Amino acid sequence: RDARELTPRIGSRDLFTGLEPLVYMNHAGISPPSVCVRKAIATLLADYGKKGASAYPSWAAQRDRLRAKLASLVGAASPASIALAPNTTRGISDVALSFDWKQGDRVVLFEGEFPANVTPWQQAAATFGAEATLLDGRRFLSDEGGLLEDLERVLAGGRVRIVAVSAVQFQTGFRVPLRAMSELCHARGALLFVDAVQACGMVPVDFSAEGVDFAACGAHKWLMGLEGAGFVFAHPDAARRLVPRVAGWLSHEEPISFLFEGPGHLRHDRPIREGIGFIEGGNASATAFAALEAALDLTLRVGLEATFEHVQQVNDAIEGPAVELGFRSLRSPDPAKRSGSLCLVPPAGVDVVRLYQEIVKQGVACAMPDGNIRFSAHWPNAVDEADQVVLTLEHAIGVAK
Repeated sequence: RDARELTPRIGSRDLFTGLEPLVYMNHAGISPPSVCVRKAIATLLADYGKKGASAYPSWAAQRDRLRAKLASLVGAASPASIALAPNTTRGISDVALSFDWKQGDRVVLFEGEFPANVTPWQQAAATFGAEATLLDGRRFLSDEGGLLEDLERVLAGGRVRIVAVSAVQFQTGFRVPLRAMSELCHARGALLFVDAVQACGMVPVDFSAEGVDFAACGAHKWLMGLEGAGFVFAHPDAARRLVPRVAGWLSHEEPISFLFEGPGHLRHDRPIREGIGFIEGGNASATAFAALEAALDLTLRVGLEATFEHVQQVNDAIEGPAVELGFRSLRSPDPAKRSGSLCLVPPAGVDVVRLYQEIVKQGVACAMPDGNIRFSAHWPNAVDEADQVVLTLEHAIGVAK
């Protein structure tokens, strides 16, 4: 394929050859790999197939390049604030297990969160004698101010070391007020951890400007990469609060010198690297990170702001007719609180499982998180695909009643 054939265009799925669904709106679940992603994987495999171990330096350099691009994407001060990880959950677990817990510390979590940003904190709290306090995160949509007041009261009660929240709530698509939350946390000496997997690649974010201390994200959703890749962001000041409990052989300073510089370099007393990079303790999935860079390059070429605005047009075209059909939209009326997801509550008397199954059967890929119907379009979706979605909803309601 020449360069023109690999050029992304908003509203065109030309780079997603072989994609079977008539309409694919499940990018908040798993994005299908584009032609460019598949090409990047094939290039890496061909290189390793030709050179074997000699191919390693080139692809290690590729991961250095990827860290720099991810740093730019999320507003990190430098690539040193980014560590590559296998997925969101592992990134959260590594930070939770490495936090400098003290007996009696507290972590604040939210009911309704995706379990990836709850379970690791609960496990860490149980391991280190800390306490996990849960607030009702479902109130973000209906009573944001009241929920923030509750958070402030909990923080004022003392001993809260860290607050963990998702930038975008997976079952509603609501975009939480990160800046307001970080200010509340920092005023009481607590840190803010963000699960960013439902934001990065769709919602423009700037972790430094928003006061985020840590964040974790996977590649296979809005970033349009593959499962098995992700990253962790850590503000330098926050990274100094970590104890390298998950360190591995690559976590040391000059970890590979003994393999290339002759005898006398094998030592087990080399210091652990400063910063979040210590969580990269072993070999990574080279294919998944090559795929992530290829996908990210497409996103950056299209432009995050242009992508976000385009997806809002798609959601606008679905939301109004869906409400007329009896669905209740969970999309915030405030554009600043919106993400890429449009989540709908089915009409009364409709079996949501049968409804979802019929929607998918009719060729519209979507999701059903916590009993809501979620459409998550991306830049390849054309606005007029909304017409097919609405027709499918109308048909599926009749089947599911």
